[in-house]
Amino acid sequence: MGRISFPTPDEMSKEQLAVFNDIISGPRGTLVGPLRAALHNPVLADRWQRLGQVLRYETSIPFALNEIAILVTARHWSSLLEFALHAREARRAGVDEGWIEALRCGARPNFAGDDAAAEVYEYVRQLLSAGDIADTAYEAVKKRWGEVGVVELTAVAGYYSMVAMTLNAHRIPLPEGVEYEIPDNDKGVFNLPPLQENEPQPVL
Repeated sequence: MGRISFPTPDEMSKEQLAVFNDIISGPRGTLVGPLRAALHNPVLADRWQRLGQVLRYETSIPFALNEIAILVTARHWSSLLEFALHAREARRAGVDEGWIEALRCGARPNFAGDDAAAEVYEYVRQLLSAGDIADTAYEAVKKRWGEVGVVELTAVAGYYSMVAMTLNAHRIPLPEGVEYEIPDNDKGVFNLPPLQENEPQPVL
């Protein structure tokens, strides 16, 4: 049960309905998750969904790797709904099921030579757990996708942290018919393990 009300289309103001229609006619196709809460302020919801569309569908980071970044973020914040929805999207994008399951369980994924996936994981993991990124992790992403890549990946982690916080704060439930579990999901912030035990840590 959520902590916040979610207006139905027939209950929405003219401003809310305009944003709602914009959302469902876009690539999302439906209104789920944090935008249901944000719609209480239609200006906020409008800016939110526009930023989210850029960071989910319009970055230079390949879609599957972007979904890995989102799953790392969701697991860090113990956000069940965010993880459940993006696990589904990750599968559709071809992300290895073993990686998804490792992240769900809070374990170290075996990226088996997929350097790009490993770099995304370590960049986002470090940023969320330490608030900064070691030079080696930063430069790996920058070398692969340029300065725009490090800007975008940082923004993805920040945006989906806001999403997770919103989902958690308002107890926004899973959509009807969706069932999902994350081990120890009630223990709050969870720091995923580094890919290597001797991984350089950020110096703040």
